[in-house]
Amino acid sequence: MTEQRFSPLRLLVAAIRPIDPILFGLLAVLLGYAFVLMHSASPERIASLLVNAGVALAAMWLAARLSPQRLLSLALPLYAAGVLLLIAVDLFGETSKGATRWLDIGITRIQPSEIMKIAMPLMLAWYFQQREGHIRLREFVVAGALLAVPVALILVQPDLGTSLLVAAAGFYVIFFAGLSWKLIVPVALVGIVGIGAIVGFGDQLCQPGVDWQVLRDYQKHRVCTLLDPTQDPLGRGFHIIQSTIAIGSGGVLGKGWTEGTQTHLAFLPERHTDFIFSVLAEEFGLLGALVLLASYLLLLLRGFVIAAQAPSLATRLLAGSITMIFFTYAFVNMGMVSGILPVVGVPLPFISYGGTALVTLCLGIGILMSIQRSRTLAKS
Repeated sequence: MTEQRFSPLRLLVAAIRPIDPILFGLLAVLLGYAFVLMHSASPERIASLLVNAGVALAAMWLAARLSPQRLLSLALPLYAAGVLLLIAVDLFGETSKGATRWLDIGITRIQPSEIMKIAMPLMLAWYFQQREGHIRLREFVVAGALLAVPVALILVQPDLGTSLLVAAAGFYVIFFAGLSWKLIVPVALVGIVGIGAIVGFGDQLCQPGVDWQVLRDYQKHRVCTLLDPTQDPLGRGFHIIQSTIAIGSGGVLGKGWTEGTQTHLAFLPERHTDFIFSVLAEEFGLLGALVLLASYLLLLLRGFVIAAQAPSLATRLLAGSITMIFFTYAFVNMGMVSGILPVVGVPLPFISYGGTALVTLCLGIGILMSIQRSRTLAKS
């Protein structure tokens, strides 16, 4: 019996086999944006960003190597662990800036709500897979309850941005599973009426002492600031005013790399995290922003192609939900820094500084790669 020899080339081929070249190429473009913008916005964080990217790419590769069936088998344990950790945060979590979101586990701090961005779509995709062929109203009610538990636990921290992302991730699975428009339209109409009332009667509703009941005071202030940031230009409205100045001053071609005045004169707050899109628009202008938008659009198209061609109900639901999560991240972030949505602390996907968010997003890319690989293996 001859001994099998493994050359470095063969090992390399085996290592990159799970990698979808289109997804990886688009991810490389987005990470390239991240390093270029971070060099301008906060160069002292480049080394840390490099470490975060390495960990995130490793997580992506590991997820891509696992079969979708194996990933789905982890759904229930991940969901249960995530909910228990969220309860632990409520009981023992660390409070910072008025919010209790972190849990100290000895060697490091973790933010359990981030786990739910992946665990939630996995759990619901697994649940609907178990009920395939028997999906009725009762199944949607159960799915809604599974979604409501972690969302409520995250809301009380309070963390509106993350709760919206987790809620969106779960809703997309439920929607793609066949949720009736008869249930969606009434809720949408209530939302539209509510938004119209806030816009139409904003002056009265935003008066001091008016309690919005369903929102905390700081959340109310964010909505009121969106309606008229000039009411408090040096306080609550400062972020959005400086952000829109930065975006508008970039023009078509921008001021040039590292030449942004709003960025480097420290007028732009949180320029390395939530408001990094403003850095891009100021220094690279409309052209740089359009290239970024094109990259996101291609990522979404690739994700939807993978979802449409996925071999099972669970993988279709999972791929579609993850793809829509990328859209939600980008839409909410660019909307809030442009002044069309309230500031809710949602990062620009793959670009804003933050290790946990980058790992979570790259896990999503890895899951898409896993689903695409399973289809390729099934055809061969």
